[in-house]
Amino acid sequence: MDNNQDEIMTITEVAEYLKISEMTTYKFVQEGKIPAFKVGRHWRVQRSDLKEFMEKQKRGERL
Repeated sequence: MDNNQDEIMTITEVAEYLKISEMTTYKFVQEGKIPAFKVGRHWRVQRSDLKEFMEKQKRGERL
């Protein structure tokens, strides 16, 4: 893909990117704090949604 914003990430990739545990990542996803969707039984996160989550965190918005 040319546009990195459209990249789809796994929970493991998101955890590594944010430097947090996979368990914390799963918790955030299941609680709707990080926007995600399921493909079969597996969660996926769009990179652009993750960047939006990070921007909200930087602005001090509560989860």
